[in-house]
Amino acid sequence: MLGQWLDWTLDGERPSPRIGRFPSGTYHLHGPGVLELTPNILRPEARACVFSAAIHGNETAPVELLGDWLSALEASSLQLGAPILVILGNIPALKEQKRFITTNLNRLFKRELDAKGSEPDRARELMEAVDTFFNRHHALPKLHYDLHTAIRSSLYTRFVVEPYAETATDAEQWQWLAAADMQAVLHQHQHSWTFSHYSKHYHHAQAFTFELGRVAPFGENDMAALAPMLTLLSSLSAGCEPPKKTAETMAFFKVQHELMRQAEDFTLCLDDDVPNFSRFEPGTCLAKDGVAGDFIVEKTPLHVVFPNAHVDIGARAALLVVPSHAIT
Repeated sequence: MLGQWLDWTLDGERPSPRIGRFPSGTYHLHGPGVLELTPNILRPEARACVFSAAIHGNETAPVELLGDWLSALEASSLQLGAPILVILGNIPALKEQKRFITTNLNRLFKRELDAKGSEPDRARELMEAVDTFFNRHHALPKLHYDLHTAIRSSLYTRFVVEPYAETATDAEQWQWLAAADMQAVLHQHQHSWTFSHYSKHYHHAQAFTFELGRVAPFGENDMAALAPMLTLLSSLSAGCEPPKKTAETMAFFKVQHELMRQAEDFTLCLDDDVPNFSRFEPGTCLAKDGVAGDFIVEKTPLHVVFPNAHVDIGARAALLVVPSHAIT
């Protein structure tokens, strides 16, 4: 199962047959980077789960994590008890170990998407795969964990982004995430058209974007630090209730301002290696923009997340966030 899928994904070797069995279920190779698993026995606690990785091609730890999880299923050291859709997103970028080829795939998950190109086409393929999967399992609770690593260091090494949507996050999710050793949560303030947002917005799934450490090449990731995350994925795929821990062990943040690049003449007034969640005091100039002018922190200190001065004009250059004590 795993070898056939990866060969098709990375080498273009189309397997035959594309449907087969493993000890606790069946697999269906829908296409390169799209694998569906169906259990022999559906457990009472089962959810319809989407586990995705490599939406950015240079983020390798989540790919290794899913590989370890799939190997456990093949070896029968883990039993499947829930339907799972496994996705590796940007295959050309994964082969080249690049974040993306021409367009950031994780900004394209919108049903009205009319852009052309290989990454917009891939976004449409993945949206269709998620739609088909969730529609097939419409009677089950829906869940989507989109697994990433960050391009810079962070004061919170492992954190999650909660997409904006009308669907509320179940309180038990925070307890699961705390037990999986997530250290912080960032609540999004508006639609962002990421992959996890797609599932939450259109399918009312419980959905998150996970940042599981910092980008590193294959073989150089600290997989031991991700063992609690592997336990969470394994519990969900087994159709079992995951371990829980009090959510108060995590720091919660909400977006106060989204800093957009509006001019060619644009600069972030930050060190290139400033970690995510770094705090800046009132009076600090964070950005200079030839159209918007200077952005200066006003009365409340702000923490900077995902700063990137090299985005396209009109794109987000940073999220400016503040602590939030509410668990919503």
